[in-house]
Amino acid sequence: MGPQKIILFGGTFDPPHNGHMTLLAGAIEAVRPDLVLVEPAGTPPHKRAGGTSAAHRLAMCECFRPLFPELVLDTTEIARGGKSYTIDTVRQMNARYPGAQLYFPMGSDMLLWFRNWAAYRELLRRVVLVAHLRTGEDAAPVREYAAGLAAEGGTVLFAKAPVFPVSSTEVRALAAKGRPLDGLVPESVAAYIARHHLYTPAAGEA
Repeated sequence: MGPQKIILFGGTFDPPHNGHMTLLAGAIEAVRPDLVLVEPAGTPPHKRAGGTSAAHRLAMCECFRPLFPELVLDTTEIARGGKSYTIDTVRQMNARYPGAQLYFPMGSDMLLWFRNWAAYRELLRRVVLVAHLRTGEDAAPVREYAAGLAAEGGTVLFAKAPVFPVSSTEVRALAAKGRPLDGLVPESVAAYIARHHLYTPAAGEA
């Protein structure tokens, strides 16, 4: 029998940071999955052009491995090329793992944007959303939105782990100025950024 509960953790991961780490750790605690798939995006439709190469982002995603023994860095979206939509990846995973339930972690800000996603109603049928509330955040609007998605046939779980207040944009800006990244990204990611001179003005696609 194949895996029955699969976390599909997607993102640009440019770079992966401690917010991603706590989000995934919280989802693992809530779901108790059989398998975790970390899915670095190819070219997300809502992100900036000219980001860090897929090879660098994939290498930095090695930081997630200590969180779960059955964790796979999946390259479906990278291999697909072009703009990548979550629904396309979810359809592929449903075909690859028939009978398994997919769980999709996200922050509350992303949840509140969910109805703008491509084919969101189909996504609601295919995945369980695992939402994280930011520390100190007013949960009422998020829970109300989740109830609306449930009325459309979706399922939303809430993870207990706090969301770490950091963004990839912030990390890139600090790295570009040569500032320390202590406490913002895993040590392995900070070392990789320094070793490859990522996000510095002359870094390009080294």
